[in-house]
Amino acid sequence: MDHAFAPFTAPRADLVLDRAAGTLLAAACGDALGVPYEFAHTLGAHETPQMKGGGLGPYAPGEYSDDTQMAVCIAQVLADGATDTADPAVLDRIAENFLTWIAEGASDRGAQTNKILGAAGPLRGRPGSAAAMAKAARALTDNGAPSAGNGSLMRTGPVGLIALDDAEATARAAEVVSALTHADLLAIEACVIWCEGIRHAVLTGTFDGVRNGLALIPTERRGQWSAWLDEAEANPPHAFTPNGFVVRALQAAWSAITRTPVPADDPARGVFAADHLRLALEAAVRAGNDTDTVAAIAGALLGARWGASAVPWNFQRAVHGWPGLHSRDLVALGVRIASAGSPDPTGWPTAERHPRLAESPAPMAVVHPHDDGVLLGNLRLADRWAGDVDAVVSLCRTGTCDFAEVGRRDHVQVWLVDQSGGNAHPHFAVDQAARAVAGLRAEGRRVLVHCAAGRSRTPAVAARYSTLLGHSPDRALADVMGALAANRPLINAGLDRTVFELAGEPAPPSADLTGTTRPVRENQGANPAGSAGE
Repeated sequence: MDHAFAPFTAPRADLVLDRAAGTLLAAACGDALGVPYEFAHTLGAHETPQMKGGGLGPYAPGEYSDDTQMAVCIAQVLADGATDTADPAVLDRIAENFLTWIAEGASDRGAQTNKILGAAGPLRGRPGSAAAMAKAARALTDNGAPSAGNGSLMRTGPVGLIALDDAEATARAAEVVSALTHADLLAIEACVIWCEGIRHAVLTGTFDGVRNGLALIPTERRGQWSAWLDEAEANPPHAFTPNGFVVRALQAAWSAITRTPVPADDPARGVFAADHLRLALEAAVRAGNDTDTVAAIAGALLGARWGASAVPWNFQRAVHGWPGLHSRDLVALGVRIASAGSPDPTGWPTAERHPRLAESPAPMAVVHPHDDGVLLGNLRLADRWAGDVDAVVSLCRTGTCDFAEVGRRDHVQVWLVDQSGGNAHPHFAVDQAARAVAGLRAEGRRVLVHCAAGRSRTPAVAARYSTLLGHSPDRALADVMGALAANRPLINAGLDRTVFELAGEPAPPSADLTGTTRPVRENQGANPAGSAGE
């Protein structure tokens, strides 16, 4: 390597974790969005892809395919802290997961992947399975057989999180993990470039890392890859078909990302920069051909750039797949990889029960002042589940078993930090949380909205929900705060302003909203993990 990477200014830990959490989640969402259209007619610009299932599986609505299934095989190993891919034992664990997947869970499989894994099948459960795979992959390439498919690029997202402070270590990991099934230089280089894009995006919130990734491949190969990226930026995604070839798959994904304009934030009109994630995923599906794979590839980078907080609530609610994972599981895998397998001091994201805050010693639930089908509460309610609701919208971190009674699909988790400057997309997140409540209510659900203490995020989202029902933000906040008065609501000033700005009104001074003094906090102090915050 002859390129010196400049050190990054240390980013906020909560923003980094948001983007790490988004990497696998957005890839899975792209995968599930593309599933119904794989090798079907190419969608036109006027057609919006939907997670309606079907496809080659056939798949249930929101179910992801082999692209994410194989990424999960990798992520489960890396999430345990096994980040040294030079260790044969680590690669054997990944290989063993691949063999388990193909024997027990593969809903689809690429021809090249199927052939390589078949060669290593007799070693399932024994050491050396990874070496056998890599040997078979190398032999396929050396014999001149077509071996530059998109099958390693589609699953590479988790590898981009393996060493966030080390570009070269990330590149080495991308090389060896790709080479388990795809040893062709084009496949390996595509994974190196894309993983650097992901790593850089998680740290900086930009897409610059894809171009930076050229410095991590051999000097003589950089010009060609630069030209391919130029070509992708100059042409629409559907120009790069058939996209089973790894170069065309990367170009289609990069085209969808770079040619989809980033909207200018206009909260009053319901337009957000974070919408770029959804819009670019839709563009990737419109590339046609191998739609789920192109959208999964694009999704990994989009999630790394925009974060889990930019993934629409209905995508998060729907997405699921082998081996029984849902959106919160995918979030946890991304966070654990980025954290080298270590949970935070509270045990999140692996603890069954998230610690309750001392300032909310008792369960609290009050009826929303404008909708008696909505309860406003705190995390303590998970201790004494009374079965009063059949859907939950969580605005804080929860344990893996908290609110399990409602079912995983009906427990919507919104990434919202009670910390000024801690949210990448505060308007989008508050709006999505409120729209989740509205969507669940439209299904006839009785919904609990809660954060950790029920004092800041809960009233902000409850007030935004009221504005969706037609109430002014001034009246919405006053009524919600009045309903929660016994819980001493202490709303974050940034969230306070967000409610007004989403409704298209300027926020007046916080102490003179309706003639009633209402406590508002400017900042919660240091809380780098953004875990509960209240």
